[in-house]
Formats: sequence, C-alpha cells, structure tokens
Amino acid sequence: MGEVRRTEPVEAKWLGGYHASVSVRQFTVDVDEPPSVGGTDEGPMPTEYLLIALSSCYALAIAHVARRDGIELGPFRVTAQGVYDGPCFASFELMVRTDGPPPPELGGLLQRARRVCYVSNTLARSVDVVARIAD
Repeated sequence: MGEVRRTEPVEAKWLGGYHASVSVRQFTVDVDEPPSVGGTDEGPMPTEYLLIALSSCYALAIAHVARRDGIELGPFRVTAQGVYDGPCFASFELMVRTDGPPPPELGGLLQRARRVCYVSNTLARSVDVVARIAD
C-alpha cells in the first residue's frame, strides 16, 4: 500500500443557530439552513453543497475525458438532485443538458467520466466517516 494522500483540510466554524463559515485554502463559504427549519438562509445547506460537489465534479470529469479523447464539446450543464430516504439520500440523479443536440459521443463520455469523478466514485462506495476530538 502506498503513501496516504490527504485533501487540504476544510474547517467549519459554527456561527450560531444553523449557520457556519467554512474555509478551505483561500476560500470561505457560508452554510446555513432555510428559515423553514430554523436557519437564517445565509448560504446553501450542507446537502446542497454535496450536490454542488457532485454536479461540478461530474462536469469537470466530462470535460476531462472529452479533452483527453480529442472530442470537442459545446456548452453543457450537469444538474444533480438527491432523493431523500430519512436522514440520508437513497440516490442521486445527474442530468446532462447540452445547448443544441447532444453529440453522439456524449453517452460514452458520461460512462468514462464516472470512472474519474472523485465525488461520484466516493458516493458509490461506502466510506468510513470518523469523528474524533483534536489533540
């Protein structure tokens, strides 16, 4: 087994209620819940950030495999939606839309993109989530 590689640390600072400020590298984003569940709507919900991560990673993966395979792509969008099952998601749905007719290679690109998208690969397998108190 090789050396363990880790991501940059992402730190969430609780700001009260359901609001947190999350930092990674030089970026900071707000996370909150909508007023209907007690939040103040200062930012997307954590589950929405999960969908943001999934849709953007898949879009970049499609562009990566297209570039690698020498396929010219026009503008496209990847929409992600989760299907709730209690306090977790039962499934995720990705819809890829192109401006104009989709290129004939798009189906194959979607399959190859699946193999290089870290987020969809992680969600497709069961991973451990370990919480511990820092030293």
